[in-house]
Amino acid sequence: MSDLQSRDPDALRQRAGVDGDTDQDQHFLVDDRILDRLPTYLPDGARDHVLEIGAGTGALTDRLLASAPAGGRVTAVERDVRLAEFLREEFNEAATTGHLEIIDGDALEVELPSFTGSVSNLPYGASSEIAFRLLPAGVPLVLTFQAEFADRLVADPGDSEYGRLSVTAGHYAAVEIVERVPREAFDPQPGVESAIVRATPRDPEYEIPSHDTFATAVRAAFTQRRKTMRNAVRNTTHMTGIDEDTATAVVSAAGEELMRKRAGKVTPAEFARLARLVARESDGGESG
Repeated sequence: MSDLQSRDPDALRQRAGVDGDTDQDQHFLVDDRILDRLPTYLPDGARDHVLEIGAGTGALTDRLLASAPAGGRVTAVERDVRLAEFLREEFNEAATTGHLEIIDGDALEVELPSFTGSVSNLPYGASSEIAFRLLPAGVPLVLTFQAEFADRLVADPGDSEYGRLSVTAGHYAAVEIVERVPREAFDPQPGVESAIVRATPRDPEYEIPSHDTFATAVRAAFTQRRKTMRNAVRNTTHMTGIDEDTATAVVSAAGEELMRKRAGKVTPAEFARLARLVARESDGGESG
């Protein structure tokens, strides 16, 4: 969209008059090379309307506008009122022409527009909640997380990091770490390393009775991850909403191979089967 040289992240912070407030989860990405690469991880077809969560002083916003196709748009969400006002002033031309919209507020509370993709350096304290608000949209995402959290998102069954986050994220998309980001790429520096995750939407190779039933079954199992699935099903009826007789029926119908596993080795397809059994037995064994 623009042939102008990219804005310098340090100069943006100086003009905004901010140093970053770690208590407010403000860690500004200042490495030009990483900022330049971030938009390239988003497929071309997903750049028509890009959503950015946590725009800060606009270093990434600037790159997203530059990489947008003709007529493309960027919507930037920023909860810091001072920074949102700075973005309107700094990117006045793009905002005036309709190429950029600034939304003041918390990304977990404001109404988000429809979007074709998201590239965001997420505030780490709310990264889980924001990610799982974005994933159901079914569009490509490029999100920066704490490295430990990213490792959990991409973990496979049997990995030590595999858990509820892995299963739930994998239900919506194929997730991969495309780049590790050192602490020195941020200012102020966070206390941990970071990683950029790309999520490519896909339809799972299994059916679920409902998202709520599936998510509840997964969450319940991982609260008992040291126990076999047999015991996990029986110990979490207060979470799944089934009675003891129904739990016994689910255990019997699921079979020994699944019930002797522990949650950390149960595949997403097996969790989906378990959720279908919970729904079927709750209906008296007449459905699914």
